[in-house]
Amino acid sequence: MLIEFIIALGLLILLHEAGHFLVGLLFKFKIEEFGIGYPPRLFKLFTKNGVDYTVNMIPFGGFTRFKGENDPDVQDGFYEQNKWKRLGVMLAGPAMNVLIGIILFTAVYLNTGKAVTDQVLIQEVQTDTPAAAAGLLAGDHILKINDTTVDSMSILSTTVSDNLGEEILVLVERDGEELSFSITPREEYPDDQGPLGIVMANPIEPIGFSGSISSAFRMTRYLGEQLINIPSQLIKGEVSLGEVRPVSPKGIYDIYAQVRTEEVASGIDQKTEILDILWFFGIISVSLGFSNLIPIPALDGGRILFLLPELIAGKRIPQKLEGMVNLIGFTILMVLMIFVFIQDFTNPIVLP
Repeated sequence: MLIEFIIALGLLILLHEAGHFLVGLLFKFKIEEFGIGYPPRLFKLFTKNGVDYTVNMIPFGGFTRFKGENDPDVQDGFYEQNKWKRLGVMLAGPAMNVLIGIILFTAVYLNTGKAVTDQVLIQEVQTDTPAAAAGLLAGDHILKINDTTVDSMSILSTTVSDNLGEEILVLVERDGEELSFSITPREEYPDDQGPLGIVMANPIEPIGFSGSISSAFRMTRYLGEQLINIPSQLIKGEVSLGEVRPVSPKGIYDIYAQVRTEEVASGIDQKTEILDILWFFGIISVSLGFSNLIPIPALDGGRILFLLPELIAGKRIPQKLEGMVNLIGFTILMVLMIFVFIQDFTNPIVLP
């Protein structure tokens, strides 16, 4: 489990760097090296068009080294290229991660379909419960409770909770026929059951390739909006610091290991297990893409921030100032990462 996690996360980081690399090639930037893993170098695979393709000692992720990327005075280097092309190269890494996420989400939707959220099915009827005694069956589509149309799980839960201990009329569709059942939701019930004793679900409908892509884009947009809204939600008190705790790769692995362990314990089939893995790393890839755009030195967003004055006013920030800010920012980022790593070891994340 640990090996597959390291390979998958390392591949996402390598693909991020491949985004920078490919767009750099497209814009004819001078690239000195594209490395698999991190230095020190183990060996060079080959050289093509002046680019060294290498394998490095730390087998995780990779890097792209542009000519003069840390020195604006290098002739024909990174900083001598068109400013809009430089912006494109900087955005290409995060964009690649977002694209990979969309591809993974699309693959999942193609195989699972999409939940119809305005319909509620009974997935399971638990034994010795009011629903079982009344004759409800798994697969029944709940249409109404009394005079209330059931078009969401929350409506069903609220309506049932408002009528505990009182007889209600439940209208369902079964095999194309509408049937009514009188049921009294219980006021006391086990912690793992509800007043009726049913497990709810939304029906799943196949959506095809175009529908899968559309759903994947919506999921990606949703994740991006969630990340962007975190600061304002913290300020407004809508979420707590504990709910948006930053995690290191170790913390991400803890989440992954718990999810995988629960899957194995539940005995799900291999196809569902693979789709869950794709979904998990789709979320991670999109999160990597958007988080890399945060305007912090050492991230792509930090480099873009320093490029903005040149894009807007045509004036470049002095290299000494940029270097100093990058050094300070990188140091703070490393200290933060060490703190997050320590927290993930001393206080591991436990899923609810």
